[in-house]
Amino acid sequence: MPDLRQALDVVLQDVAPARLADSVHRLIGDYRSGAPATEPLLRNMVDATAYAAYRMPATHAAVTAALEQLPEGLAPASLTDLGGGTGAAAWAARDVFGRIPVTVLDQVPEALKLGERIAKGEGFAWQEWRLGEPVPGADLVTVSYVLTELDEDAQADLVAQASAAAAKAVVLVEPGTPPGYRRILAARDRLMADGWHVAAPCPHQLTCGMQGRDWCHFAARVNRSALHRRLKDASLGYEDEKYSFVAATREPVDVPGRVVRHPAFRKGLVTLQLCRADGTVGPALVSKREGPLYKAARDAEWGDRWPPHSD
Repeated sequence: MPDLRQALDVVLQDVAPARLADSVHRLIGDYRSGAPATEPLLRNMVDATAYAAYRMPATHAAVTAALEQLPEGLAPASLTDLGGGTGAAAWAARDVFGRIPVTVLDQVPEALKLGERIAKGEGFAWQEWRLGEPVPGADLVTVSYVLTELDEDAQADLVAQASAAAAKAVVLVEPGTPPGYRRILAARDRLMADGWHVAAPCPHQLTCGMQGRDWCHFAARVNRSALHRRLKDASLGYEDEKYSFVAATREPVDVPGRVVRHPAFRKGLVTLQLCRADGTVGPALVSKREGPLYKAARDAEWGDRWPPHSD
């Protein structure tokens, strides 16, 4: 099976890099304005292609990381992706769960057409859709990097539709910024009010212990292609995509804690910043005297469950 990068490279050959760069610069300005969109940000096929080149690898990495935090035995048999654009979440679901039926819904026909070209042969279904229209039910419903484009009322409506359409799990992903975190918190509250159980990243159903002093976010490493570096005016061959997310399931999940920052290392000592099942957030020290637990702490990464093998 081709991976997303290979499939994306094929369609990017059809547009001159200079045209992609011009469109990317406009899109960056639109997204960084922080204002809800009054019209689709992707106005034509060049915009859709530029967006795919600039954002699709990072969105794919973040959604993949979020989906990997769902309980191992969940095994969804179908996915509906709301506002899925060119299909980054669909590729993420394929990479995590294998070939399952996927329906991608979006209001921009050019994005859907491009996504279908990129995913040729993958069997994804593409459907033009607007907020408030019926949503096909599925075991898993995803919403990634969409809430940021909507006002608060529309955000609430979209989360409600995702909640109603999902049979087993809902996963929402936003930029790992304070505003993105606040949108995720509001979505988390709505899902819990609808009877969902938070499976990740929180190891509890309580008020977020970071409110008022920090924001909950994580990072996914993305390898950049030569074109990706050019479009981003970047020199490094990688980037770390910061994201906030919530994953909710119908059944409760037991997670004692989660690492919410990069571990800090000193000789014979690892400091883990943990979100705990009692709702508190704070450091945990693991010393060399603790043997196997110390080795696990040295291998722990930002976003991991803690203690290890807790399920």
